[in-house]
Amino acid sequence: MNNHQLKIRKILTSFGMFSFILAASNIDVYSGNLQKNKSFIIKKSTEAELPSSNFYQENFVDTYLVDNLEDANSDSDANVLISEIVIEGWEDHPEGRKLELAAYDSMSIKPGSIVNNQILKQNLDAIYASGWFSGVKFKAEDGSLGVKLIVKVVPNPILKKIIIQPSNTIIPQKIVNKIFDKYYGTTLNLNELQDKINEIKKWYEDQGYSLARVSGPERISDNGSIQLDIDEGIVSEIQIRFIGTDEKVRKGKTKEWVIRRELKTNSGVVFNRKTLEGDIKRLYATSLFNDIKVSLKPDSQNSKKVIIALDISEQRTGSLTGGVGFSNSAGIFAQLGLKESNTFGRAWSTDLNLNFGDYSTTYNFSLYDPWIKGDKYRTAFKTNIFLSRDYPQEFKSDKNGVLYAVNDTDSNNTDSLSSIVLENVGGGFTFLRPLNGGDPFKEAPWKISAGMNFKKVNMIDSSGNKKPYATKKPTTANISEIICIGYTPKDGTCPSENTLISVVAGGVYNKLNNNVNPSSGSLFRFGSEQFLPIGDNSPTFNRLRASYSWFVPVRLINLTKDCKSDVSSSNDCFQTIGFQLKTGTILGELPPYESFCMGGPSSVRGWGSCELSVSKSFAEVSAEYRVPIWRMISSSLFVDAGTDFGSQNDVPGKPGKLLNKSGSGFSLGGGIGIKTPLGPIRLDIASQDLSGNTRYSLGVGWKF
Repeated sequence: MNNHQLKIRKILTSFGMFSFILAASNIDVYSGNLQKNKSFIIKKSTEAELPSSNFYQENFVDTYLVDNLEDANSDSDANVLISEIVIEGWEDHPEGRKLELAAYDSMSIKPGSIVNNQILKQNLDAIYASGWFSGVKFKAEDGSLGVKLIVKVVPNPILKKIIIQPSNTIIPQKIVNKIFDKYYGTTLNLNELQDKINEIKKWYEDQGYSLARVSGPERISDNGSIQLDIDEGIVSEIQIRFIGTDEKVRKGKTKEWVIRRELKTNSGVVFNRKTLEGDIKRLYATSLFNDIKVSLKPDSQNSKKVIIALDISEQRTGSLTGGVGFSNSAGIFAQLGLKESNTFGRAWSTDLNLNFGDYSTTYNFSLYDPWIKGDKYRTAFKTNIFLSRDYPQEFKSDKNGVLYAVNDTDSNNTDSLSSIVLENVGGGFTFLRPLNGGDPFKEAPWKISAGMNFKKVNMIDSSGNKKPYATKKPTTANISEIICIGYTPKDGTCPSENTLISVVAGGVYNKLNNNVNPSSGSLFRFGSEQFLPIGDNSPTFNRLRASYSWFVPVRLINLTKDCKSDVSSSNDCFQTIGFQLKTGTILGELPPYESFCMGGPSSVRGWGSCELSVSKSFAEVSAEYRVPIWRMISSSLFVDAGTDFGSQNDVPGKPGKLLNKSGSGFSLGGGIGIKTPLGPIRLDIASQDLSGNTRYSLGVGWKF
């Protein structure tokens, strides 16, 4: 159809009876048969080319015009008639006919058109603007029926290949090929090329490389290869300054390497906005800094590089805390704590805690290094030493009394009633490593741990006297009801002290959406603790534990504004149903105080601490519905259940059996909590087996 149209157009030109003088701002036009009319004057331009747009002007130099006629001393604004138009230069091109039509259709000038300098220039620009040609020239000559306009074009080549320079750019060649795939094997169009260049720019933007610049080719190669130059924006330097409250530069406490190790962005890498945002989040997550301001500066030594400047304001990292409280396990207690979270400027967290209570006294010092210097796996290290005196819950029952410490098994024992006390002196260390494959910035759901613990346990009474035995009645004549508090060796003796050394290993798989207030995701924990024999009074056994928590976001009640919104997310409307399964078992002989305990705020909540069972094996299951009710206040409904599988009888001395602990049970209840950054301050009320007995517990954070 297009070919026929062209033929018709050419035929129509034979009917033109017009004379022609061609003029343009950068060509000379002359026609002898119209010279006597002096129709217009065209003055020669000093410009070698007339680019049609900035894009062509910046990227292509092969555009040209040919001066083929002499100057005419006529009016440059005069109008002339076109008798014929001929397109040349497309004949040897594989898509020549398509290009001939493209050039013709780009022009407003047609046979019979009246033209002047401005119109000629506009048509020249229009042909270039079509994007199909790297060169265009106009030529006028006399024909048998008048003057014809010859448009000589230089078509762009067939696109065969896109070459990216430099060759080590971030964008993969397969992405480039995907962008240009359907254009390979077709005539290069400069407009389409610019569109595809914009797609490359968008790819960089979407990936976070916001400083990347893509420039087109300086010239078009005849072989169909196009070279695109990409300036990706290299980071030349990261400058760190510490800023005081007065906005002045000061000396910082934090070691500079502590800051730099949190930065994935580094000298020599391509600047990435998303990466830098992640770096800043990690710096804030250290809890060492109040404010971090980021600015970008050009590198005076290299205009293609950028300098990142970080102005950091440190926050106070030391704290002194104290308080008085009450719990089922500790009774009335007082606490004093001294903490420094940036010891020696190395981001080490050191804690000194002193606890004094009715049932326990503890002195504990701990140190935690969140990232061992120079470790590419982001391995953490923690250690502690402690001294404590506890009234073990394993030997107590709110319903059935307690076991008392005595000297021996003498039925005529005249010991006064004395509470069992365990004095523990020891410490330990643990290494923790995320399974990140050596990439410290990779979000790894798996984290493993390994370490050792040591403690020496002395069996004493409240006065500090060594008392290795326990009984319900100090003057009992029933020898079977007198048990050893600690580990009983094979020789049947009942030592007043035990030494326990263990190797621990475990793992955590964390896919929670929020570690403090989870509303979706899951959490799996497992661990093994192997106790080693180092003497006659050292038990050998293995303790295995595991737990699995799972959260499902729901919207059953719409009490708050966020929950009433149709567009609110699970984070806005904190409503979830959570499930937890905990289980464990002990292999080997153990001291009774190392048994599993069930009952209490973190177990089956209808019972007191260790009130449900003292066993070698156990399983617990909980389900809880959590829902906000007003602003910062949330509530929960829950059910807990647990069983010891009858393993109370397997514990040496059977303290749980002596105290008539039931071994299994369930509880129903509810709670209310006030939202805090550490989690809700929670008050739970739970019934015991629907018996009418209720239990109140106060704590911080959710049960699981």
